[in-house]
Amino acid sequence: MLTSLLIESGQIFTYVILGVLLVGVVGMLWYSSKKRKKQEKESKDLIDAVRPGNKVKTIGGICGIVVEVDEEENTFVLETGTEASGKCFIKFDKLAIYQTDAVIEKPEDKKGEKVEEEKAEEAPAEPFGETVEANAQTPAESTEKDETEAK
Repeated sequence: MLTSLLIESGQIFTYVILGVLLVGVVGMLWYSSKKRKKQEKESKDLIDAVRPGNKVKTIGGICGIVVEVDEEENTFVLETGTEASGKCFIKFDKLAIYQTDAVIEKPEDKKGEKVEEEKAEEAPAEPFGETVEANAQTPAESTEKDETEAK
């Protein structure tokens, strides 16, 4: 009698363990699917935000500035090169975009105001190693400014 009771409790324990594992696997699949859909949506929104004047880097490593966007064909024209070396215009499919400085438009709430993010926005990274310091001062300029402020 005791052995039959142990066997029955062992079977119940096995079913409980299998049930927990099954629920865990289903939960992980649901979570990964949800995360993948979110990444796909963000990627699509970024590609759709590309407009003429945006800097773009393609999956092939070609960098340039978007000159024209064709929404019907889902393509864009990229300008590469300089005046000195000669400009080149190349037509790409939008899915060839690897990196861009385009900004995704934020959704508006019901009142028509922009939704404010709780987190502070990070400065957009310069995709091609270009850094521009608009208010940079040389050490001589900063000392002259300090001297005039002291007077």
